[in-house]
Amino acid sequence: MPRHSETKHLPYSPEQLFELVADVKRYDEFLPWVTAVRVRSSSETEMVADLIVGFNAFKERFTSRVYKERPRRILVEYVEGPLKYLKNEWLFEPTDGGGTDIHFSVDFAFKSRIFETLAGAMFDRALRKMTGAFETRAAALYGVSNSSAQTAA
Repeated sequence: MPRHSETKHLPYSPEQLFELVADVKRYDEFLPWVTAVRVRSSSETEMVADLIVGFNAFKERFTSRVYKERPRRILVEYVEGPLKYLKNEWLFEPTDGGGTDIHFSVDFAFKSRIFETLAGAMFDRALRKMTGAFETRAAALYGVSNSSAQTAA
């Protein structure tokens, strides 16, 4: 049952980071292994979306419900797919010096022991690659020098 939590500081506002994470329909543009996205429903506070995730010959569809509390929190809960459960949370906390502390956690388990074993072996590397993709996307969208979260000298 892979589980991970971390806190990172990024030089962007909570609003910018919230928008990036909440923009699920674009995940296939920048997240590794996400090959397709279908948003079933979306409102200001909730979204239901399917992600097709693939690596090598494996392709699986995950359906999640995303709860949005702008601009502070995004909670992702599992609806259906190859998992027993999934809980993923993003908290965006503005810092006094500018920027945002992101508190990220993910906890999930596969129904299949084979997938569970594979996930356990690759989990750390895959997670670093995915969180790195979010950071790279933030830099591409907002740049570092023109971030509204930077502190004035």
